[in-house]
Amino acid sequence: MNIKPRYVVLFLALAVLLGAAGSYVGLEYFGSGSKEQSQSEQYANTEAENFGSLTEEQQKEVIENMGGDADLKKVEQAYSVIEENYLEDVDKQTLVEGAIQGMLDTLEDPYSVYMDQETMEQFNQTIESSFQGIGAEVSMVNDKVTIVAPIKGSPAEEAGLKPNDQILTVDGESVEGLDLYEAVLKIRGEKGTEVTLEVERPGVSEPLNIDITRDDIPLETVYSDMKKVDGKKAGVIEITSFSEKTSDEFHNALEKLESDGMEGLVIDVRGNPGGLFTDVQEILKEFIPKDKPIVQVEDRSGEKTEYYSEITEKKEYPVTVLMDEGSASASEILAAAMNEAGGYDLVGTKSFGKGTVQQAIPMGDGSTIKLTLFKWLTPEGNWIHEKGIEPTVEVKQPQYFYTNPVDIEEALAYNDNNEKVKNVQEMLKGLGHDPGRTDGYFSKETEKAVKAFQKDADLEATGEVDEKTGGKLEEAIIEQVRDEANDKQMDKAVEVLFE
Repeated sequence: MNIKPRYVVLFLALAVLLGAAGSYVGLEYFGSGSKEQSQSEQYANTEAENFGSLTEEQQKEVIENMGGDADLKKVEQAYSVIEENYLEDVDKQTLVEGAIQGMLDTLEDPYSVYMDQETMEQFNQTIESSFQGIGAEVSMVNDKVTIVAPIKGSPAEEAGLKPNDQILTVDGESVEGLDLYEAVLKIRGEKGTEVTLEVERPGVSEPLNIDITRDDIPLETVYSDMKKVDGKKAGVIEITSFSEKTSDEFHNALEKLESDGMEGLVIDVRGNPGGLFTDVQEILKEFIPKDKPIVQVEDRSGEKTEYYSEITEKKEYPVTVLMDEGSASASEILAAAMNEAGGYDLVGTKSFGKGTVQQAIPMGDGSTIKLTLFKWLTPEGNWIHEKGIEPTVEVKQPQYFYTNPVDIEEALAYNDNNEKVKNVQEMLKGLGHDPGRTDGYFSKETEKAVKAFQKDADLEATGEVDEKTGGKLEEAIIEQVRDEANDKQMDKAVEVLFE
């Protein structure tokens, strides 16, 4: 299987993530579908087994003990007062749901959330087959619905959503005040339907409107390839997320590359939002000797549990890890362990920074509380939460990788001066049409470059950037980004292997 090209730009987001929901460390998929195992079961199985969290008996005890504490009498009193005296009839279930949601809100933790029965039913999706939607992982950051990373090859990636985009409206309706799951339900939908997201992007002064056509989202997580550089064979394994079959897929890919004579390996976790701890642990057991921990997990009392591999020696060949601001959670566990415990280089840009672990606790009626129970630490005991991991070898992609979709309301023309012009200038420069400057002023040189591009694209050479020209620019940039020959981060990762 050939590795899919890395789309770290505009319509193909830069490999990133905030972490996945629950054991998926802060990750939510926009989509709809079915699954063999519910998320609540999935989270309980994953984190209870791996982190020694609440057992089924303990979960039942928590539920049974609710309401028995004297401190809850005030809550009961408020419930009775509202139910018996409020001007209008109040649904009892709504009061209960609101009380639970209110308690979680006071934690000010974007990863601790409540999902009622209806929400849980809609989120019972598989993480190992496919679903319908736009294909993106999201989280709450500063009370805003924030893109962690588009899924590889998804409509969200192709439309230009990027890590850290903050969603303001969905089809013109504000998502302010909604919790994560309420917002997600507005965004997901059936294949073939279109949704318009208004997003606020760091470094861009005006919101962007991005149209996305929903589609089937396959969740293949491992891609492999062999590159020949100066007569040497460099294996590449890209991991797009850590799901239930990822470690098996990784082991199969690794065995194939090793049998084909691989002399060095690049593990690419750019844009990987994280996932199941079990799978990243199994992958790390291939590379980290047992004299150092793979990861440490710390509970509320400060007690730490260390996790180890069983191998005695490192691989005979060199390894590098490729990461970026879209690499989060389980991806960061991998990167930190490979560097601190394995001594391997990290190439790319600083990772996202999610160092907490959640478990979903079923409430007995189909609803679930997903609660932060632990923090994870690197092998050397560092907590990277909201800090990220710095690469040992920093390298960015060419500037045009980071351009934005061309949002045209009025045609851009000579003498205009704004961020949209600057964005177009970066695109033109990346496509080999020198705009003369890239500061946002639409000069005569820029006009000349636009005309040259329009001529190459079989458009009328007006020198102005209208909607049609903007669309062609986007298409050309996507093609440029998809070309593996332009992936400077990958080039550097392979170069570091054989230095």
